[in-house]
Amino acid sequence: MTFYSPGSVFLHFGPLNIRYYGLMYLLGFLFVTMVIRRLGKTYNVPADPLINCALVCFLAGIVGGRIYYCLLNLPHFANNILEIPAIWHGGMSIHGGIIGSTIAGIIYCKVKNLSIPIAADLIGTAVPLGQAIGRWGNFFNNELFGLPVSANFPIKQYIPPEMRPEHYAACDFFHPAFLYESAWDLGLFLLLYFFVLPRSRKYPGITFFIYIAGYSVGRILIEPLRVDSIMLGDIQIPLIASWLFLLASIIMIAFLRLKTKQQKV
Repeated sequence: MTFYSPGSVFLHFGPLNIRYYGLMYLLGFLFVTMVIRRLGKTYNVPADPLINCALVCFLAGIVGGRIYYCLLNLPHFANNILEIPAIWHGGMSIHGGIIGSTIAGIIYCKVKNLSIPIAADLIGTAVPLGQAIGRWGNFFNNELFGLPVSANFPIKQYIPPEMRPEHYAACDFFHPAFLYESAWDLGLFLLLYFFVLPRSRKYPGITFFIYIAGYSVGRILIEPLRVDSIMLGDIQIPLIASWLFLLASIIMIAFLRLKTKQQKV
């Protein structure tokens, strides 16, 4: 199976180009809202405030993800300031998005008197589904691909010459890292939705941190394959961030379990 991107533009509408990248993000958010509405009914939580919170988190995640990415590529964007808001060209960091959306979600919940742990659990359960869909935006942009593979490799992605790293210019096919992460995120969503959330309601907030831990494990496994990772010398910054996120989530899971048990004593 070989993946060929048809290009980054979905539709030309006069001078306006509708790009797959933004379309995949929008589609991912719509599916997230559908899941949140269903979870709200299942757990007797008003869905509309949760969806509004998810929208705030979504927008803050885009801003946070772009700021984080630009800061990690500061020399480039310092000389190309007009490129900073051009998110349709790609260049987003999930880690920055998680940080931005989490901060915005906490503020929103405090203002609207929503339970932060419950909102985090329900929204966090739905988010990896949106990420699984959003990763296909990277496919259309011919980004987020892995190391070269042979033409006989069973699952591969063709990368146009102009999008290949200079030292892999002679290679045609690469690991479809976007697909690996999309599949991981979809599996994580199914795990959270059908198994983790129903069994973790007595520990508010834990489902959210299991999501963070699960996503981080996926990035730790997939990131070493990537050739377009953000680097600091020989170090992959997203890999370090994933380890830090994983460690923080494990600490929070243990803390929340202990806190809940102490409250029951």
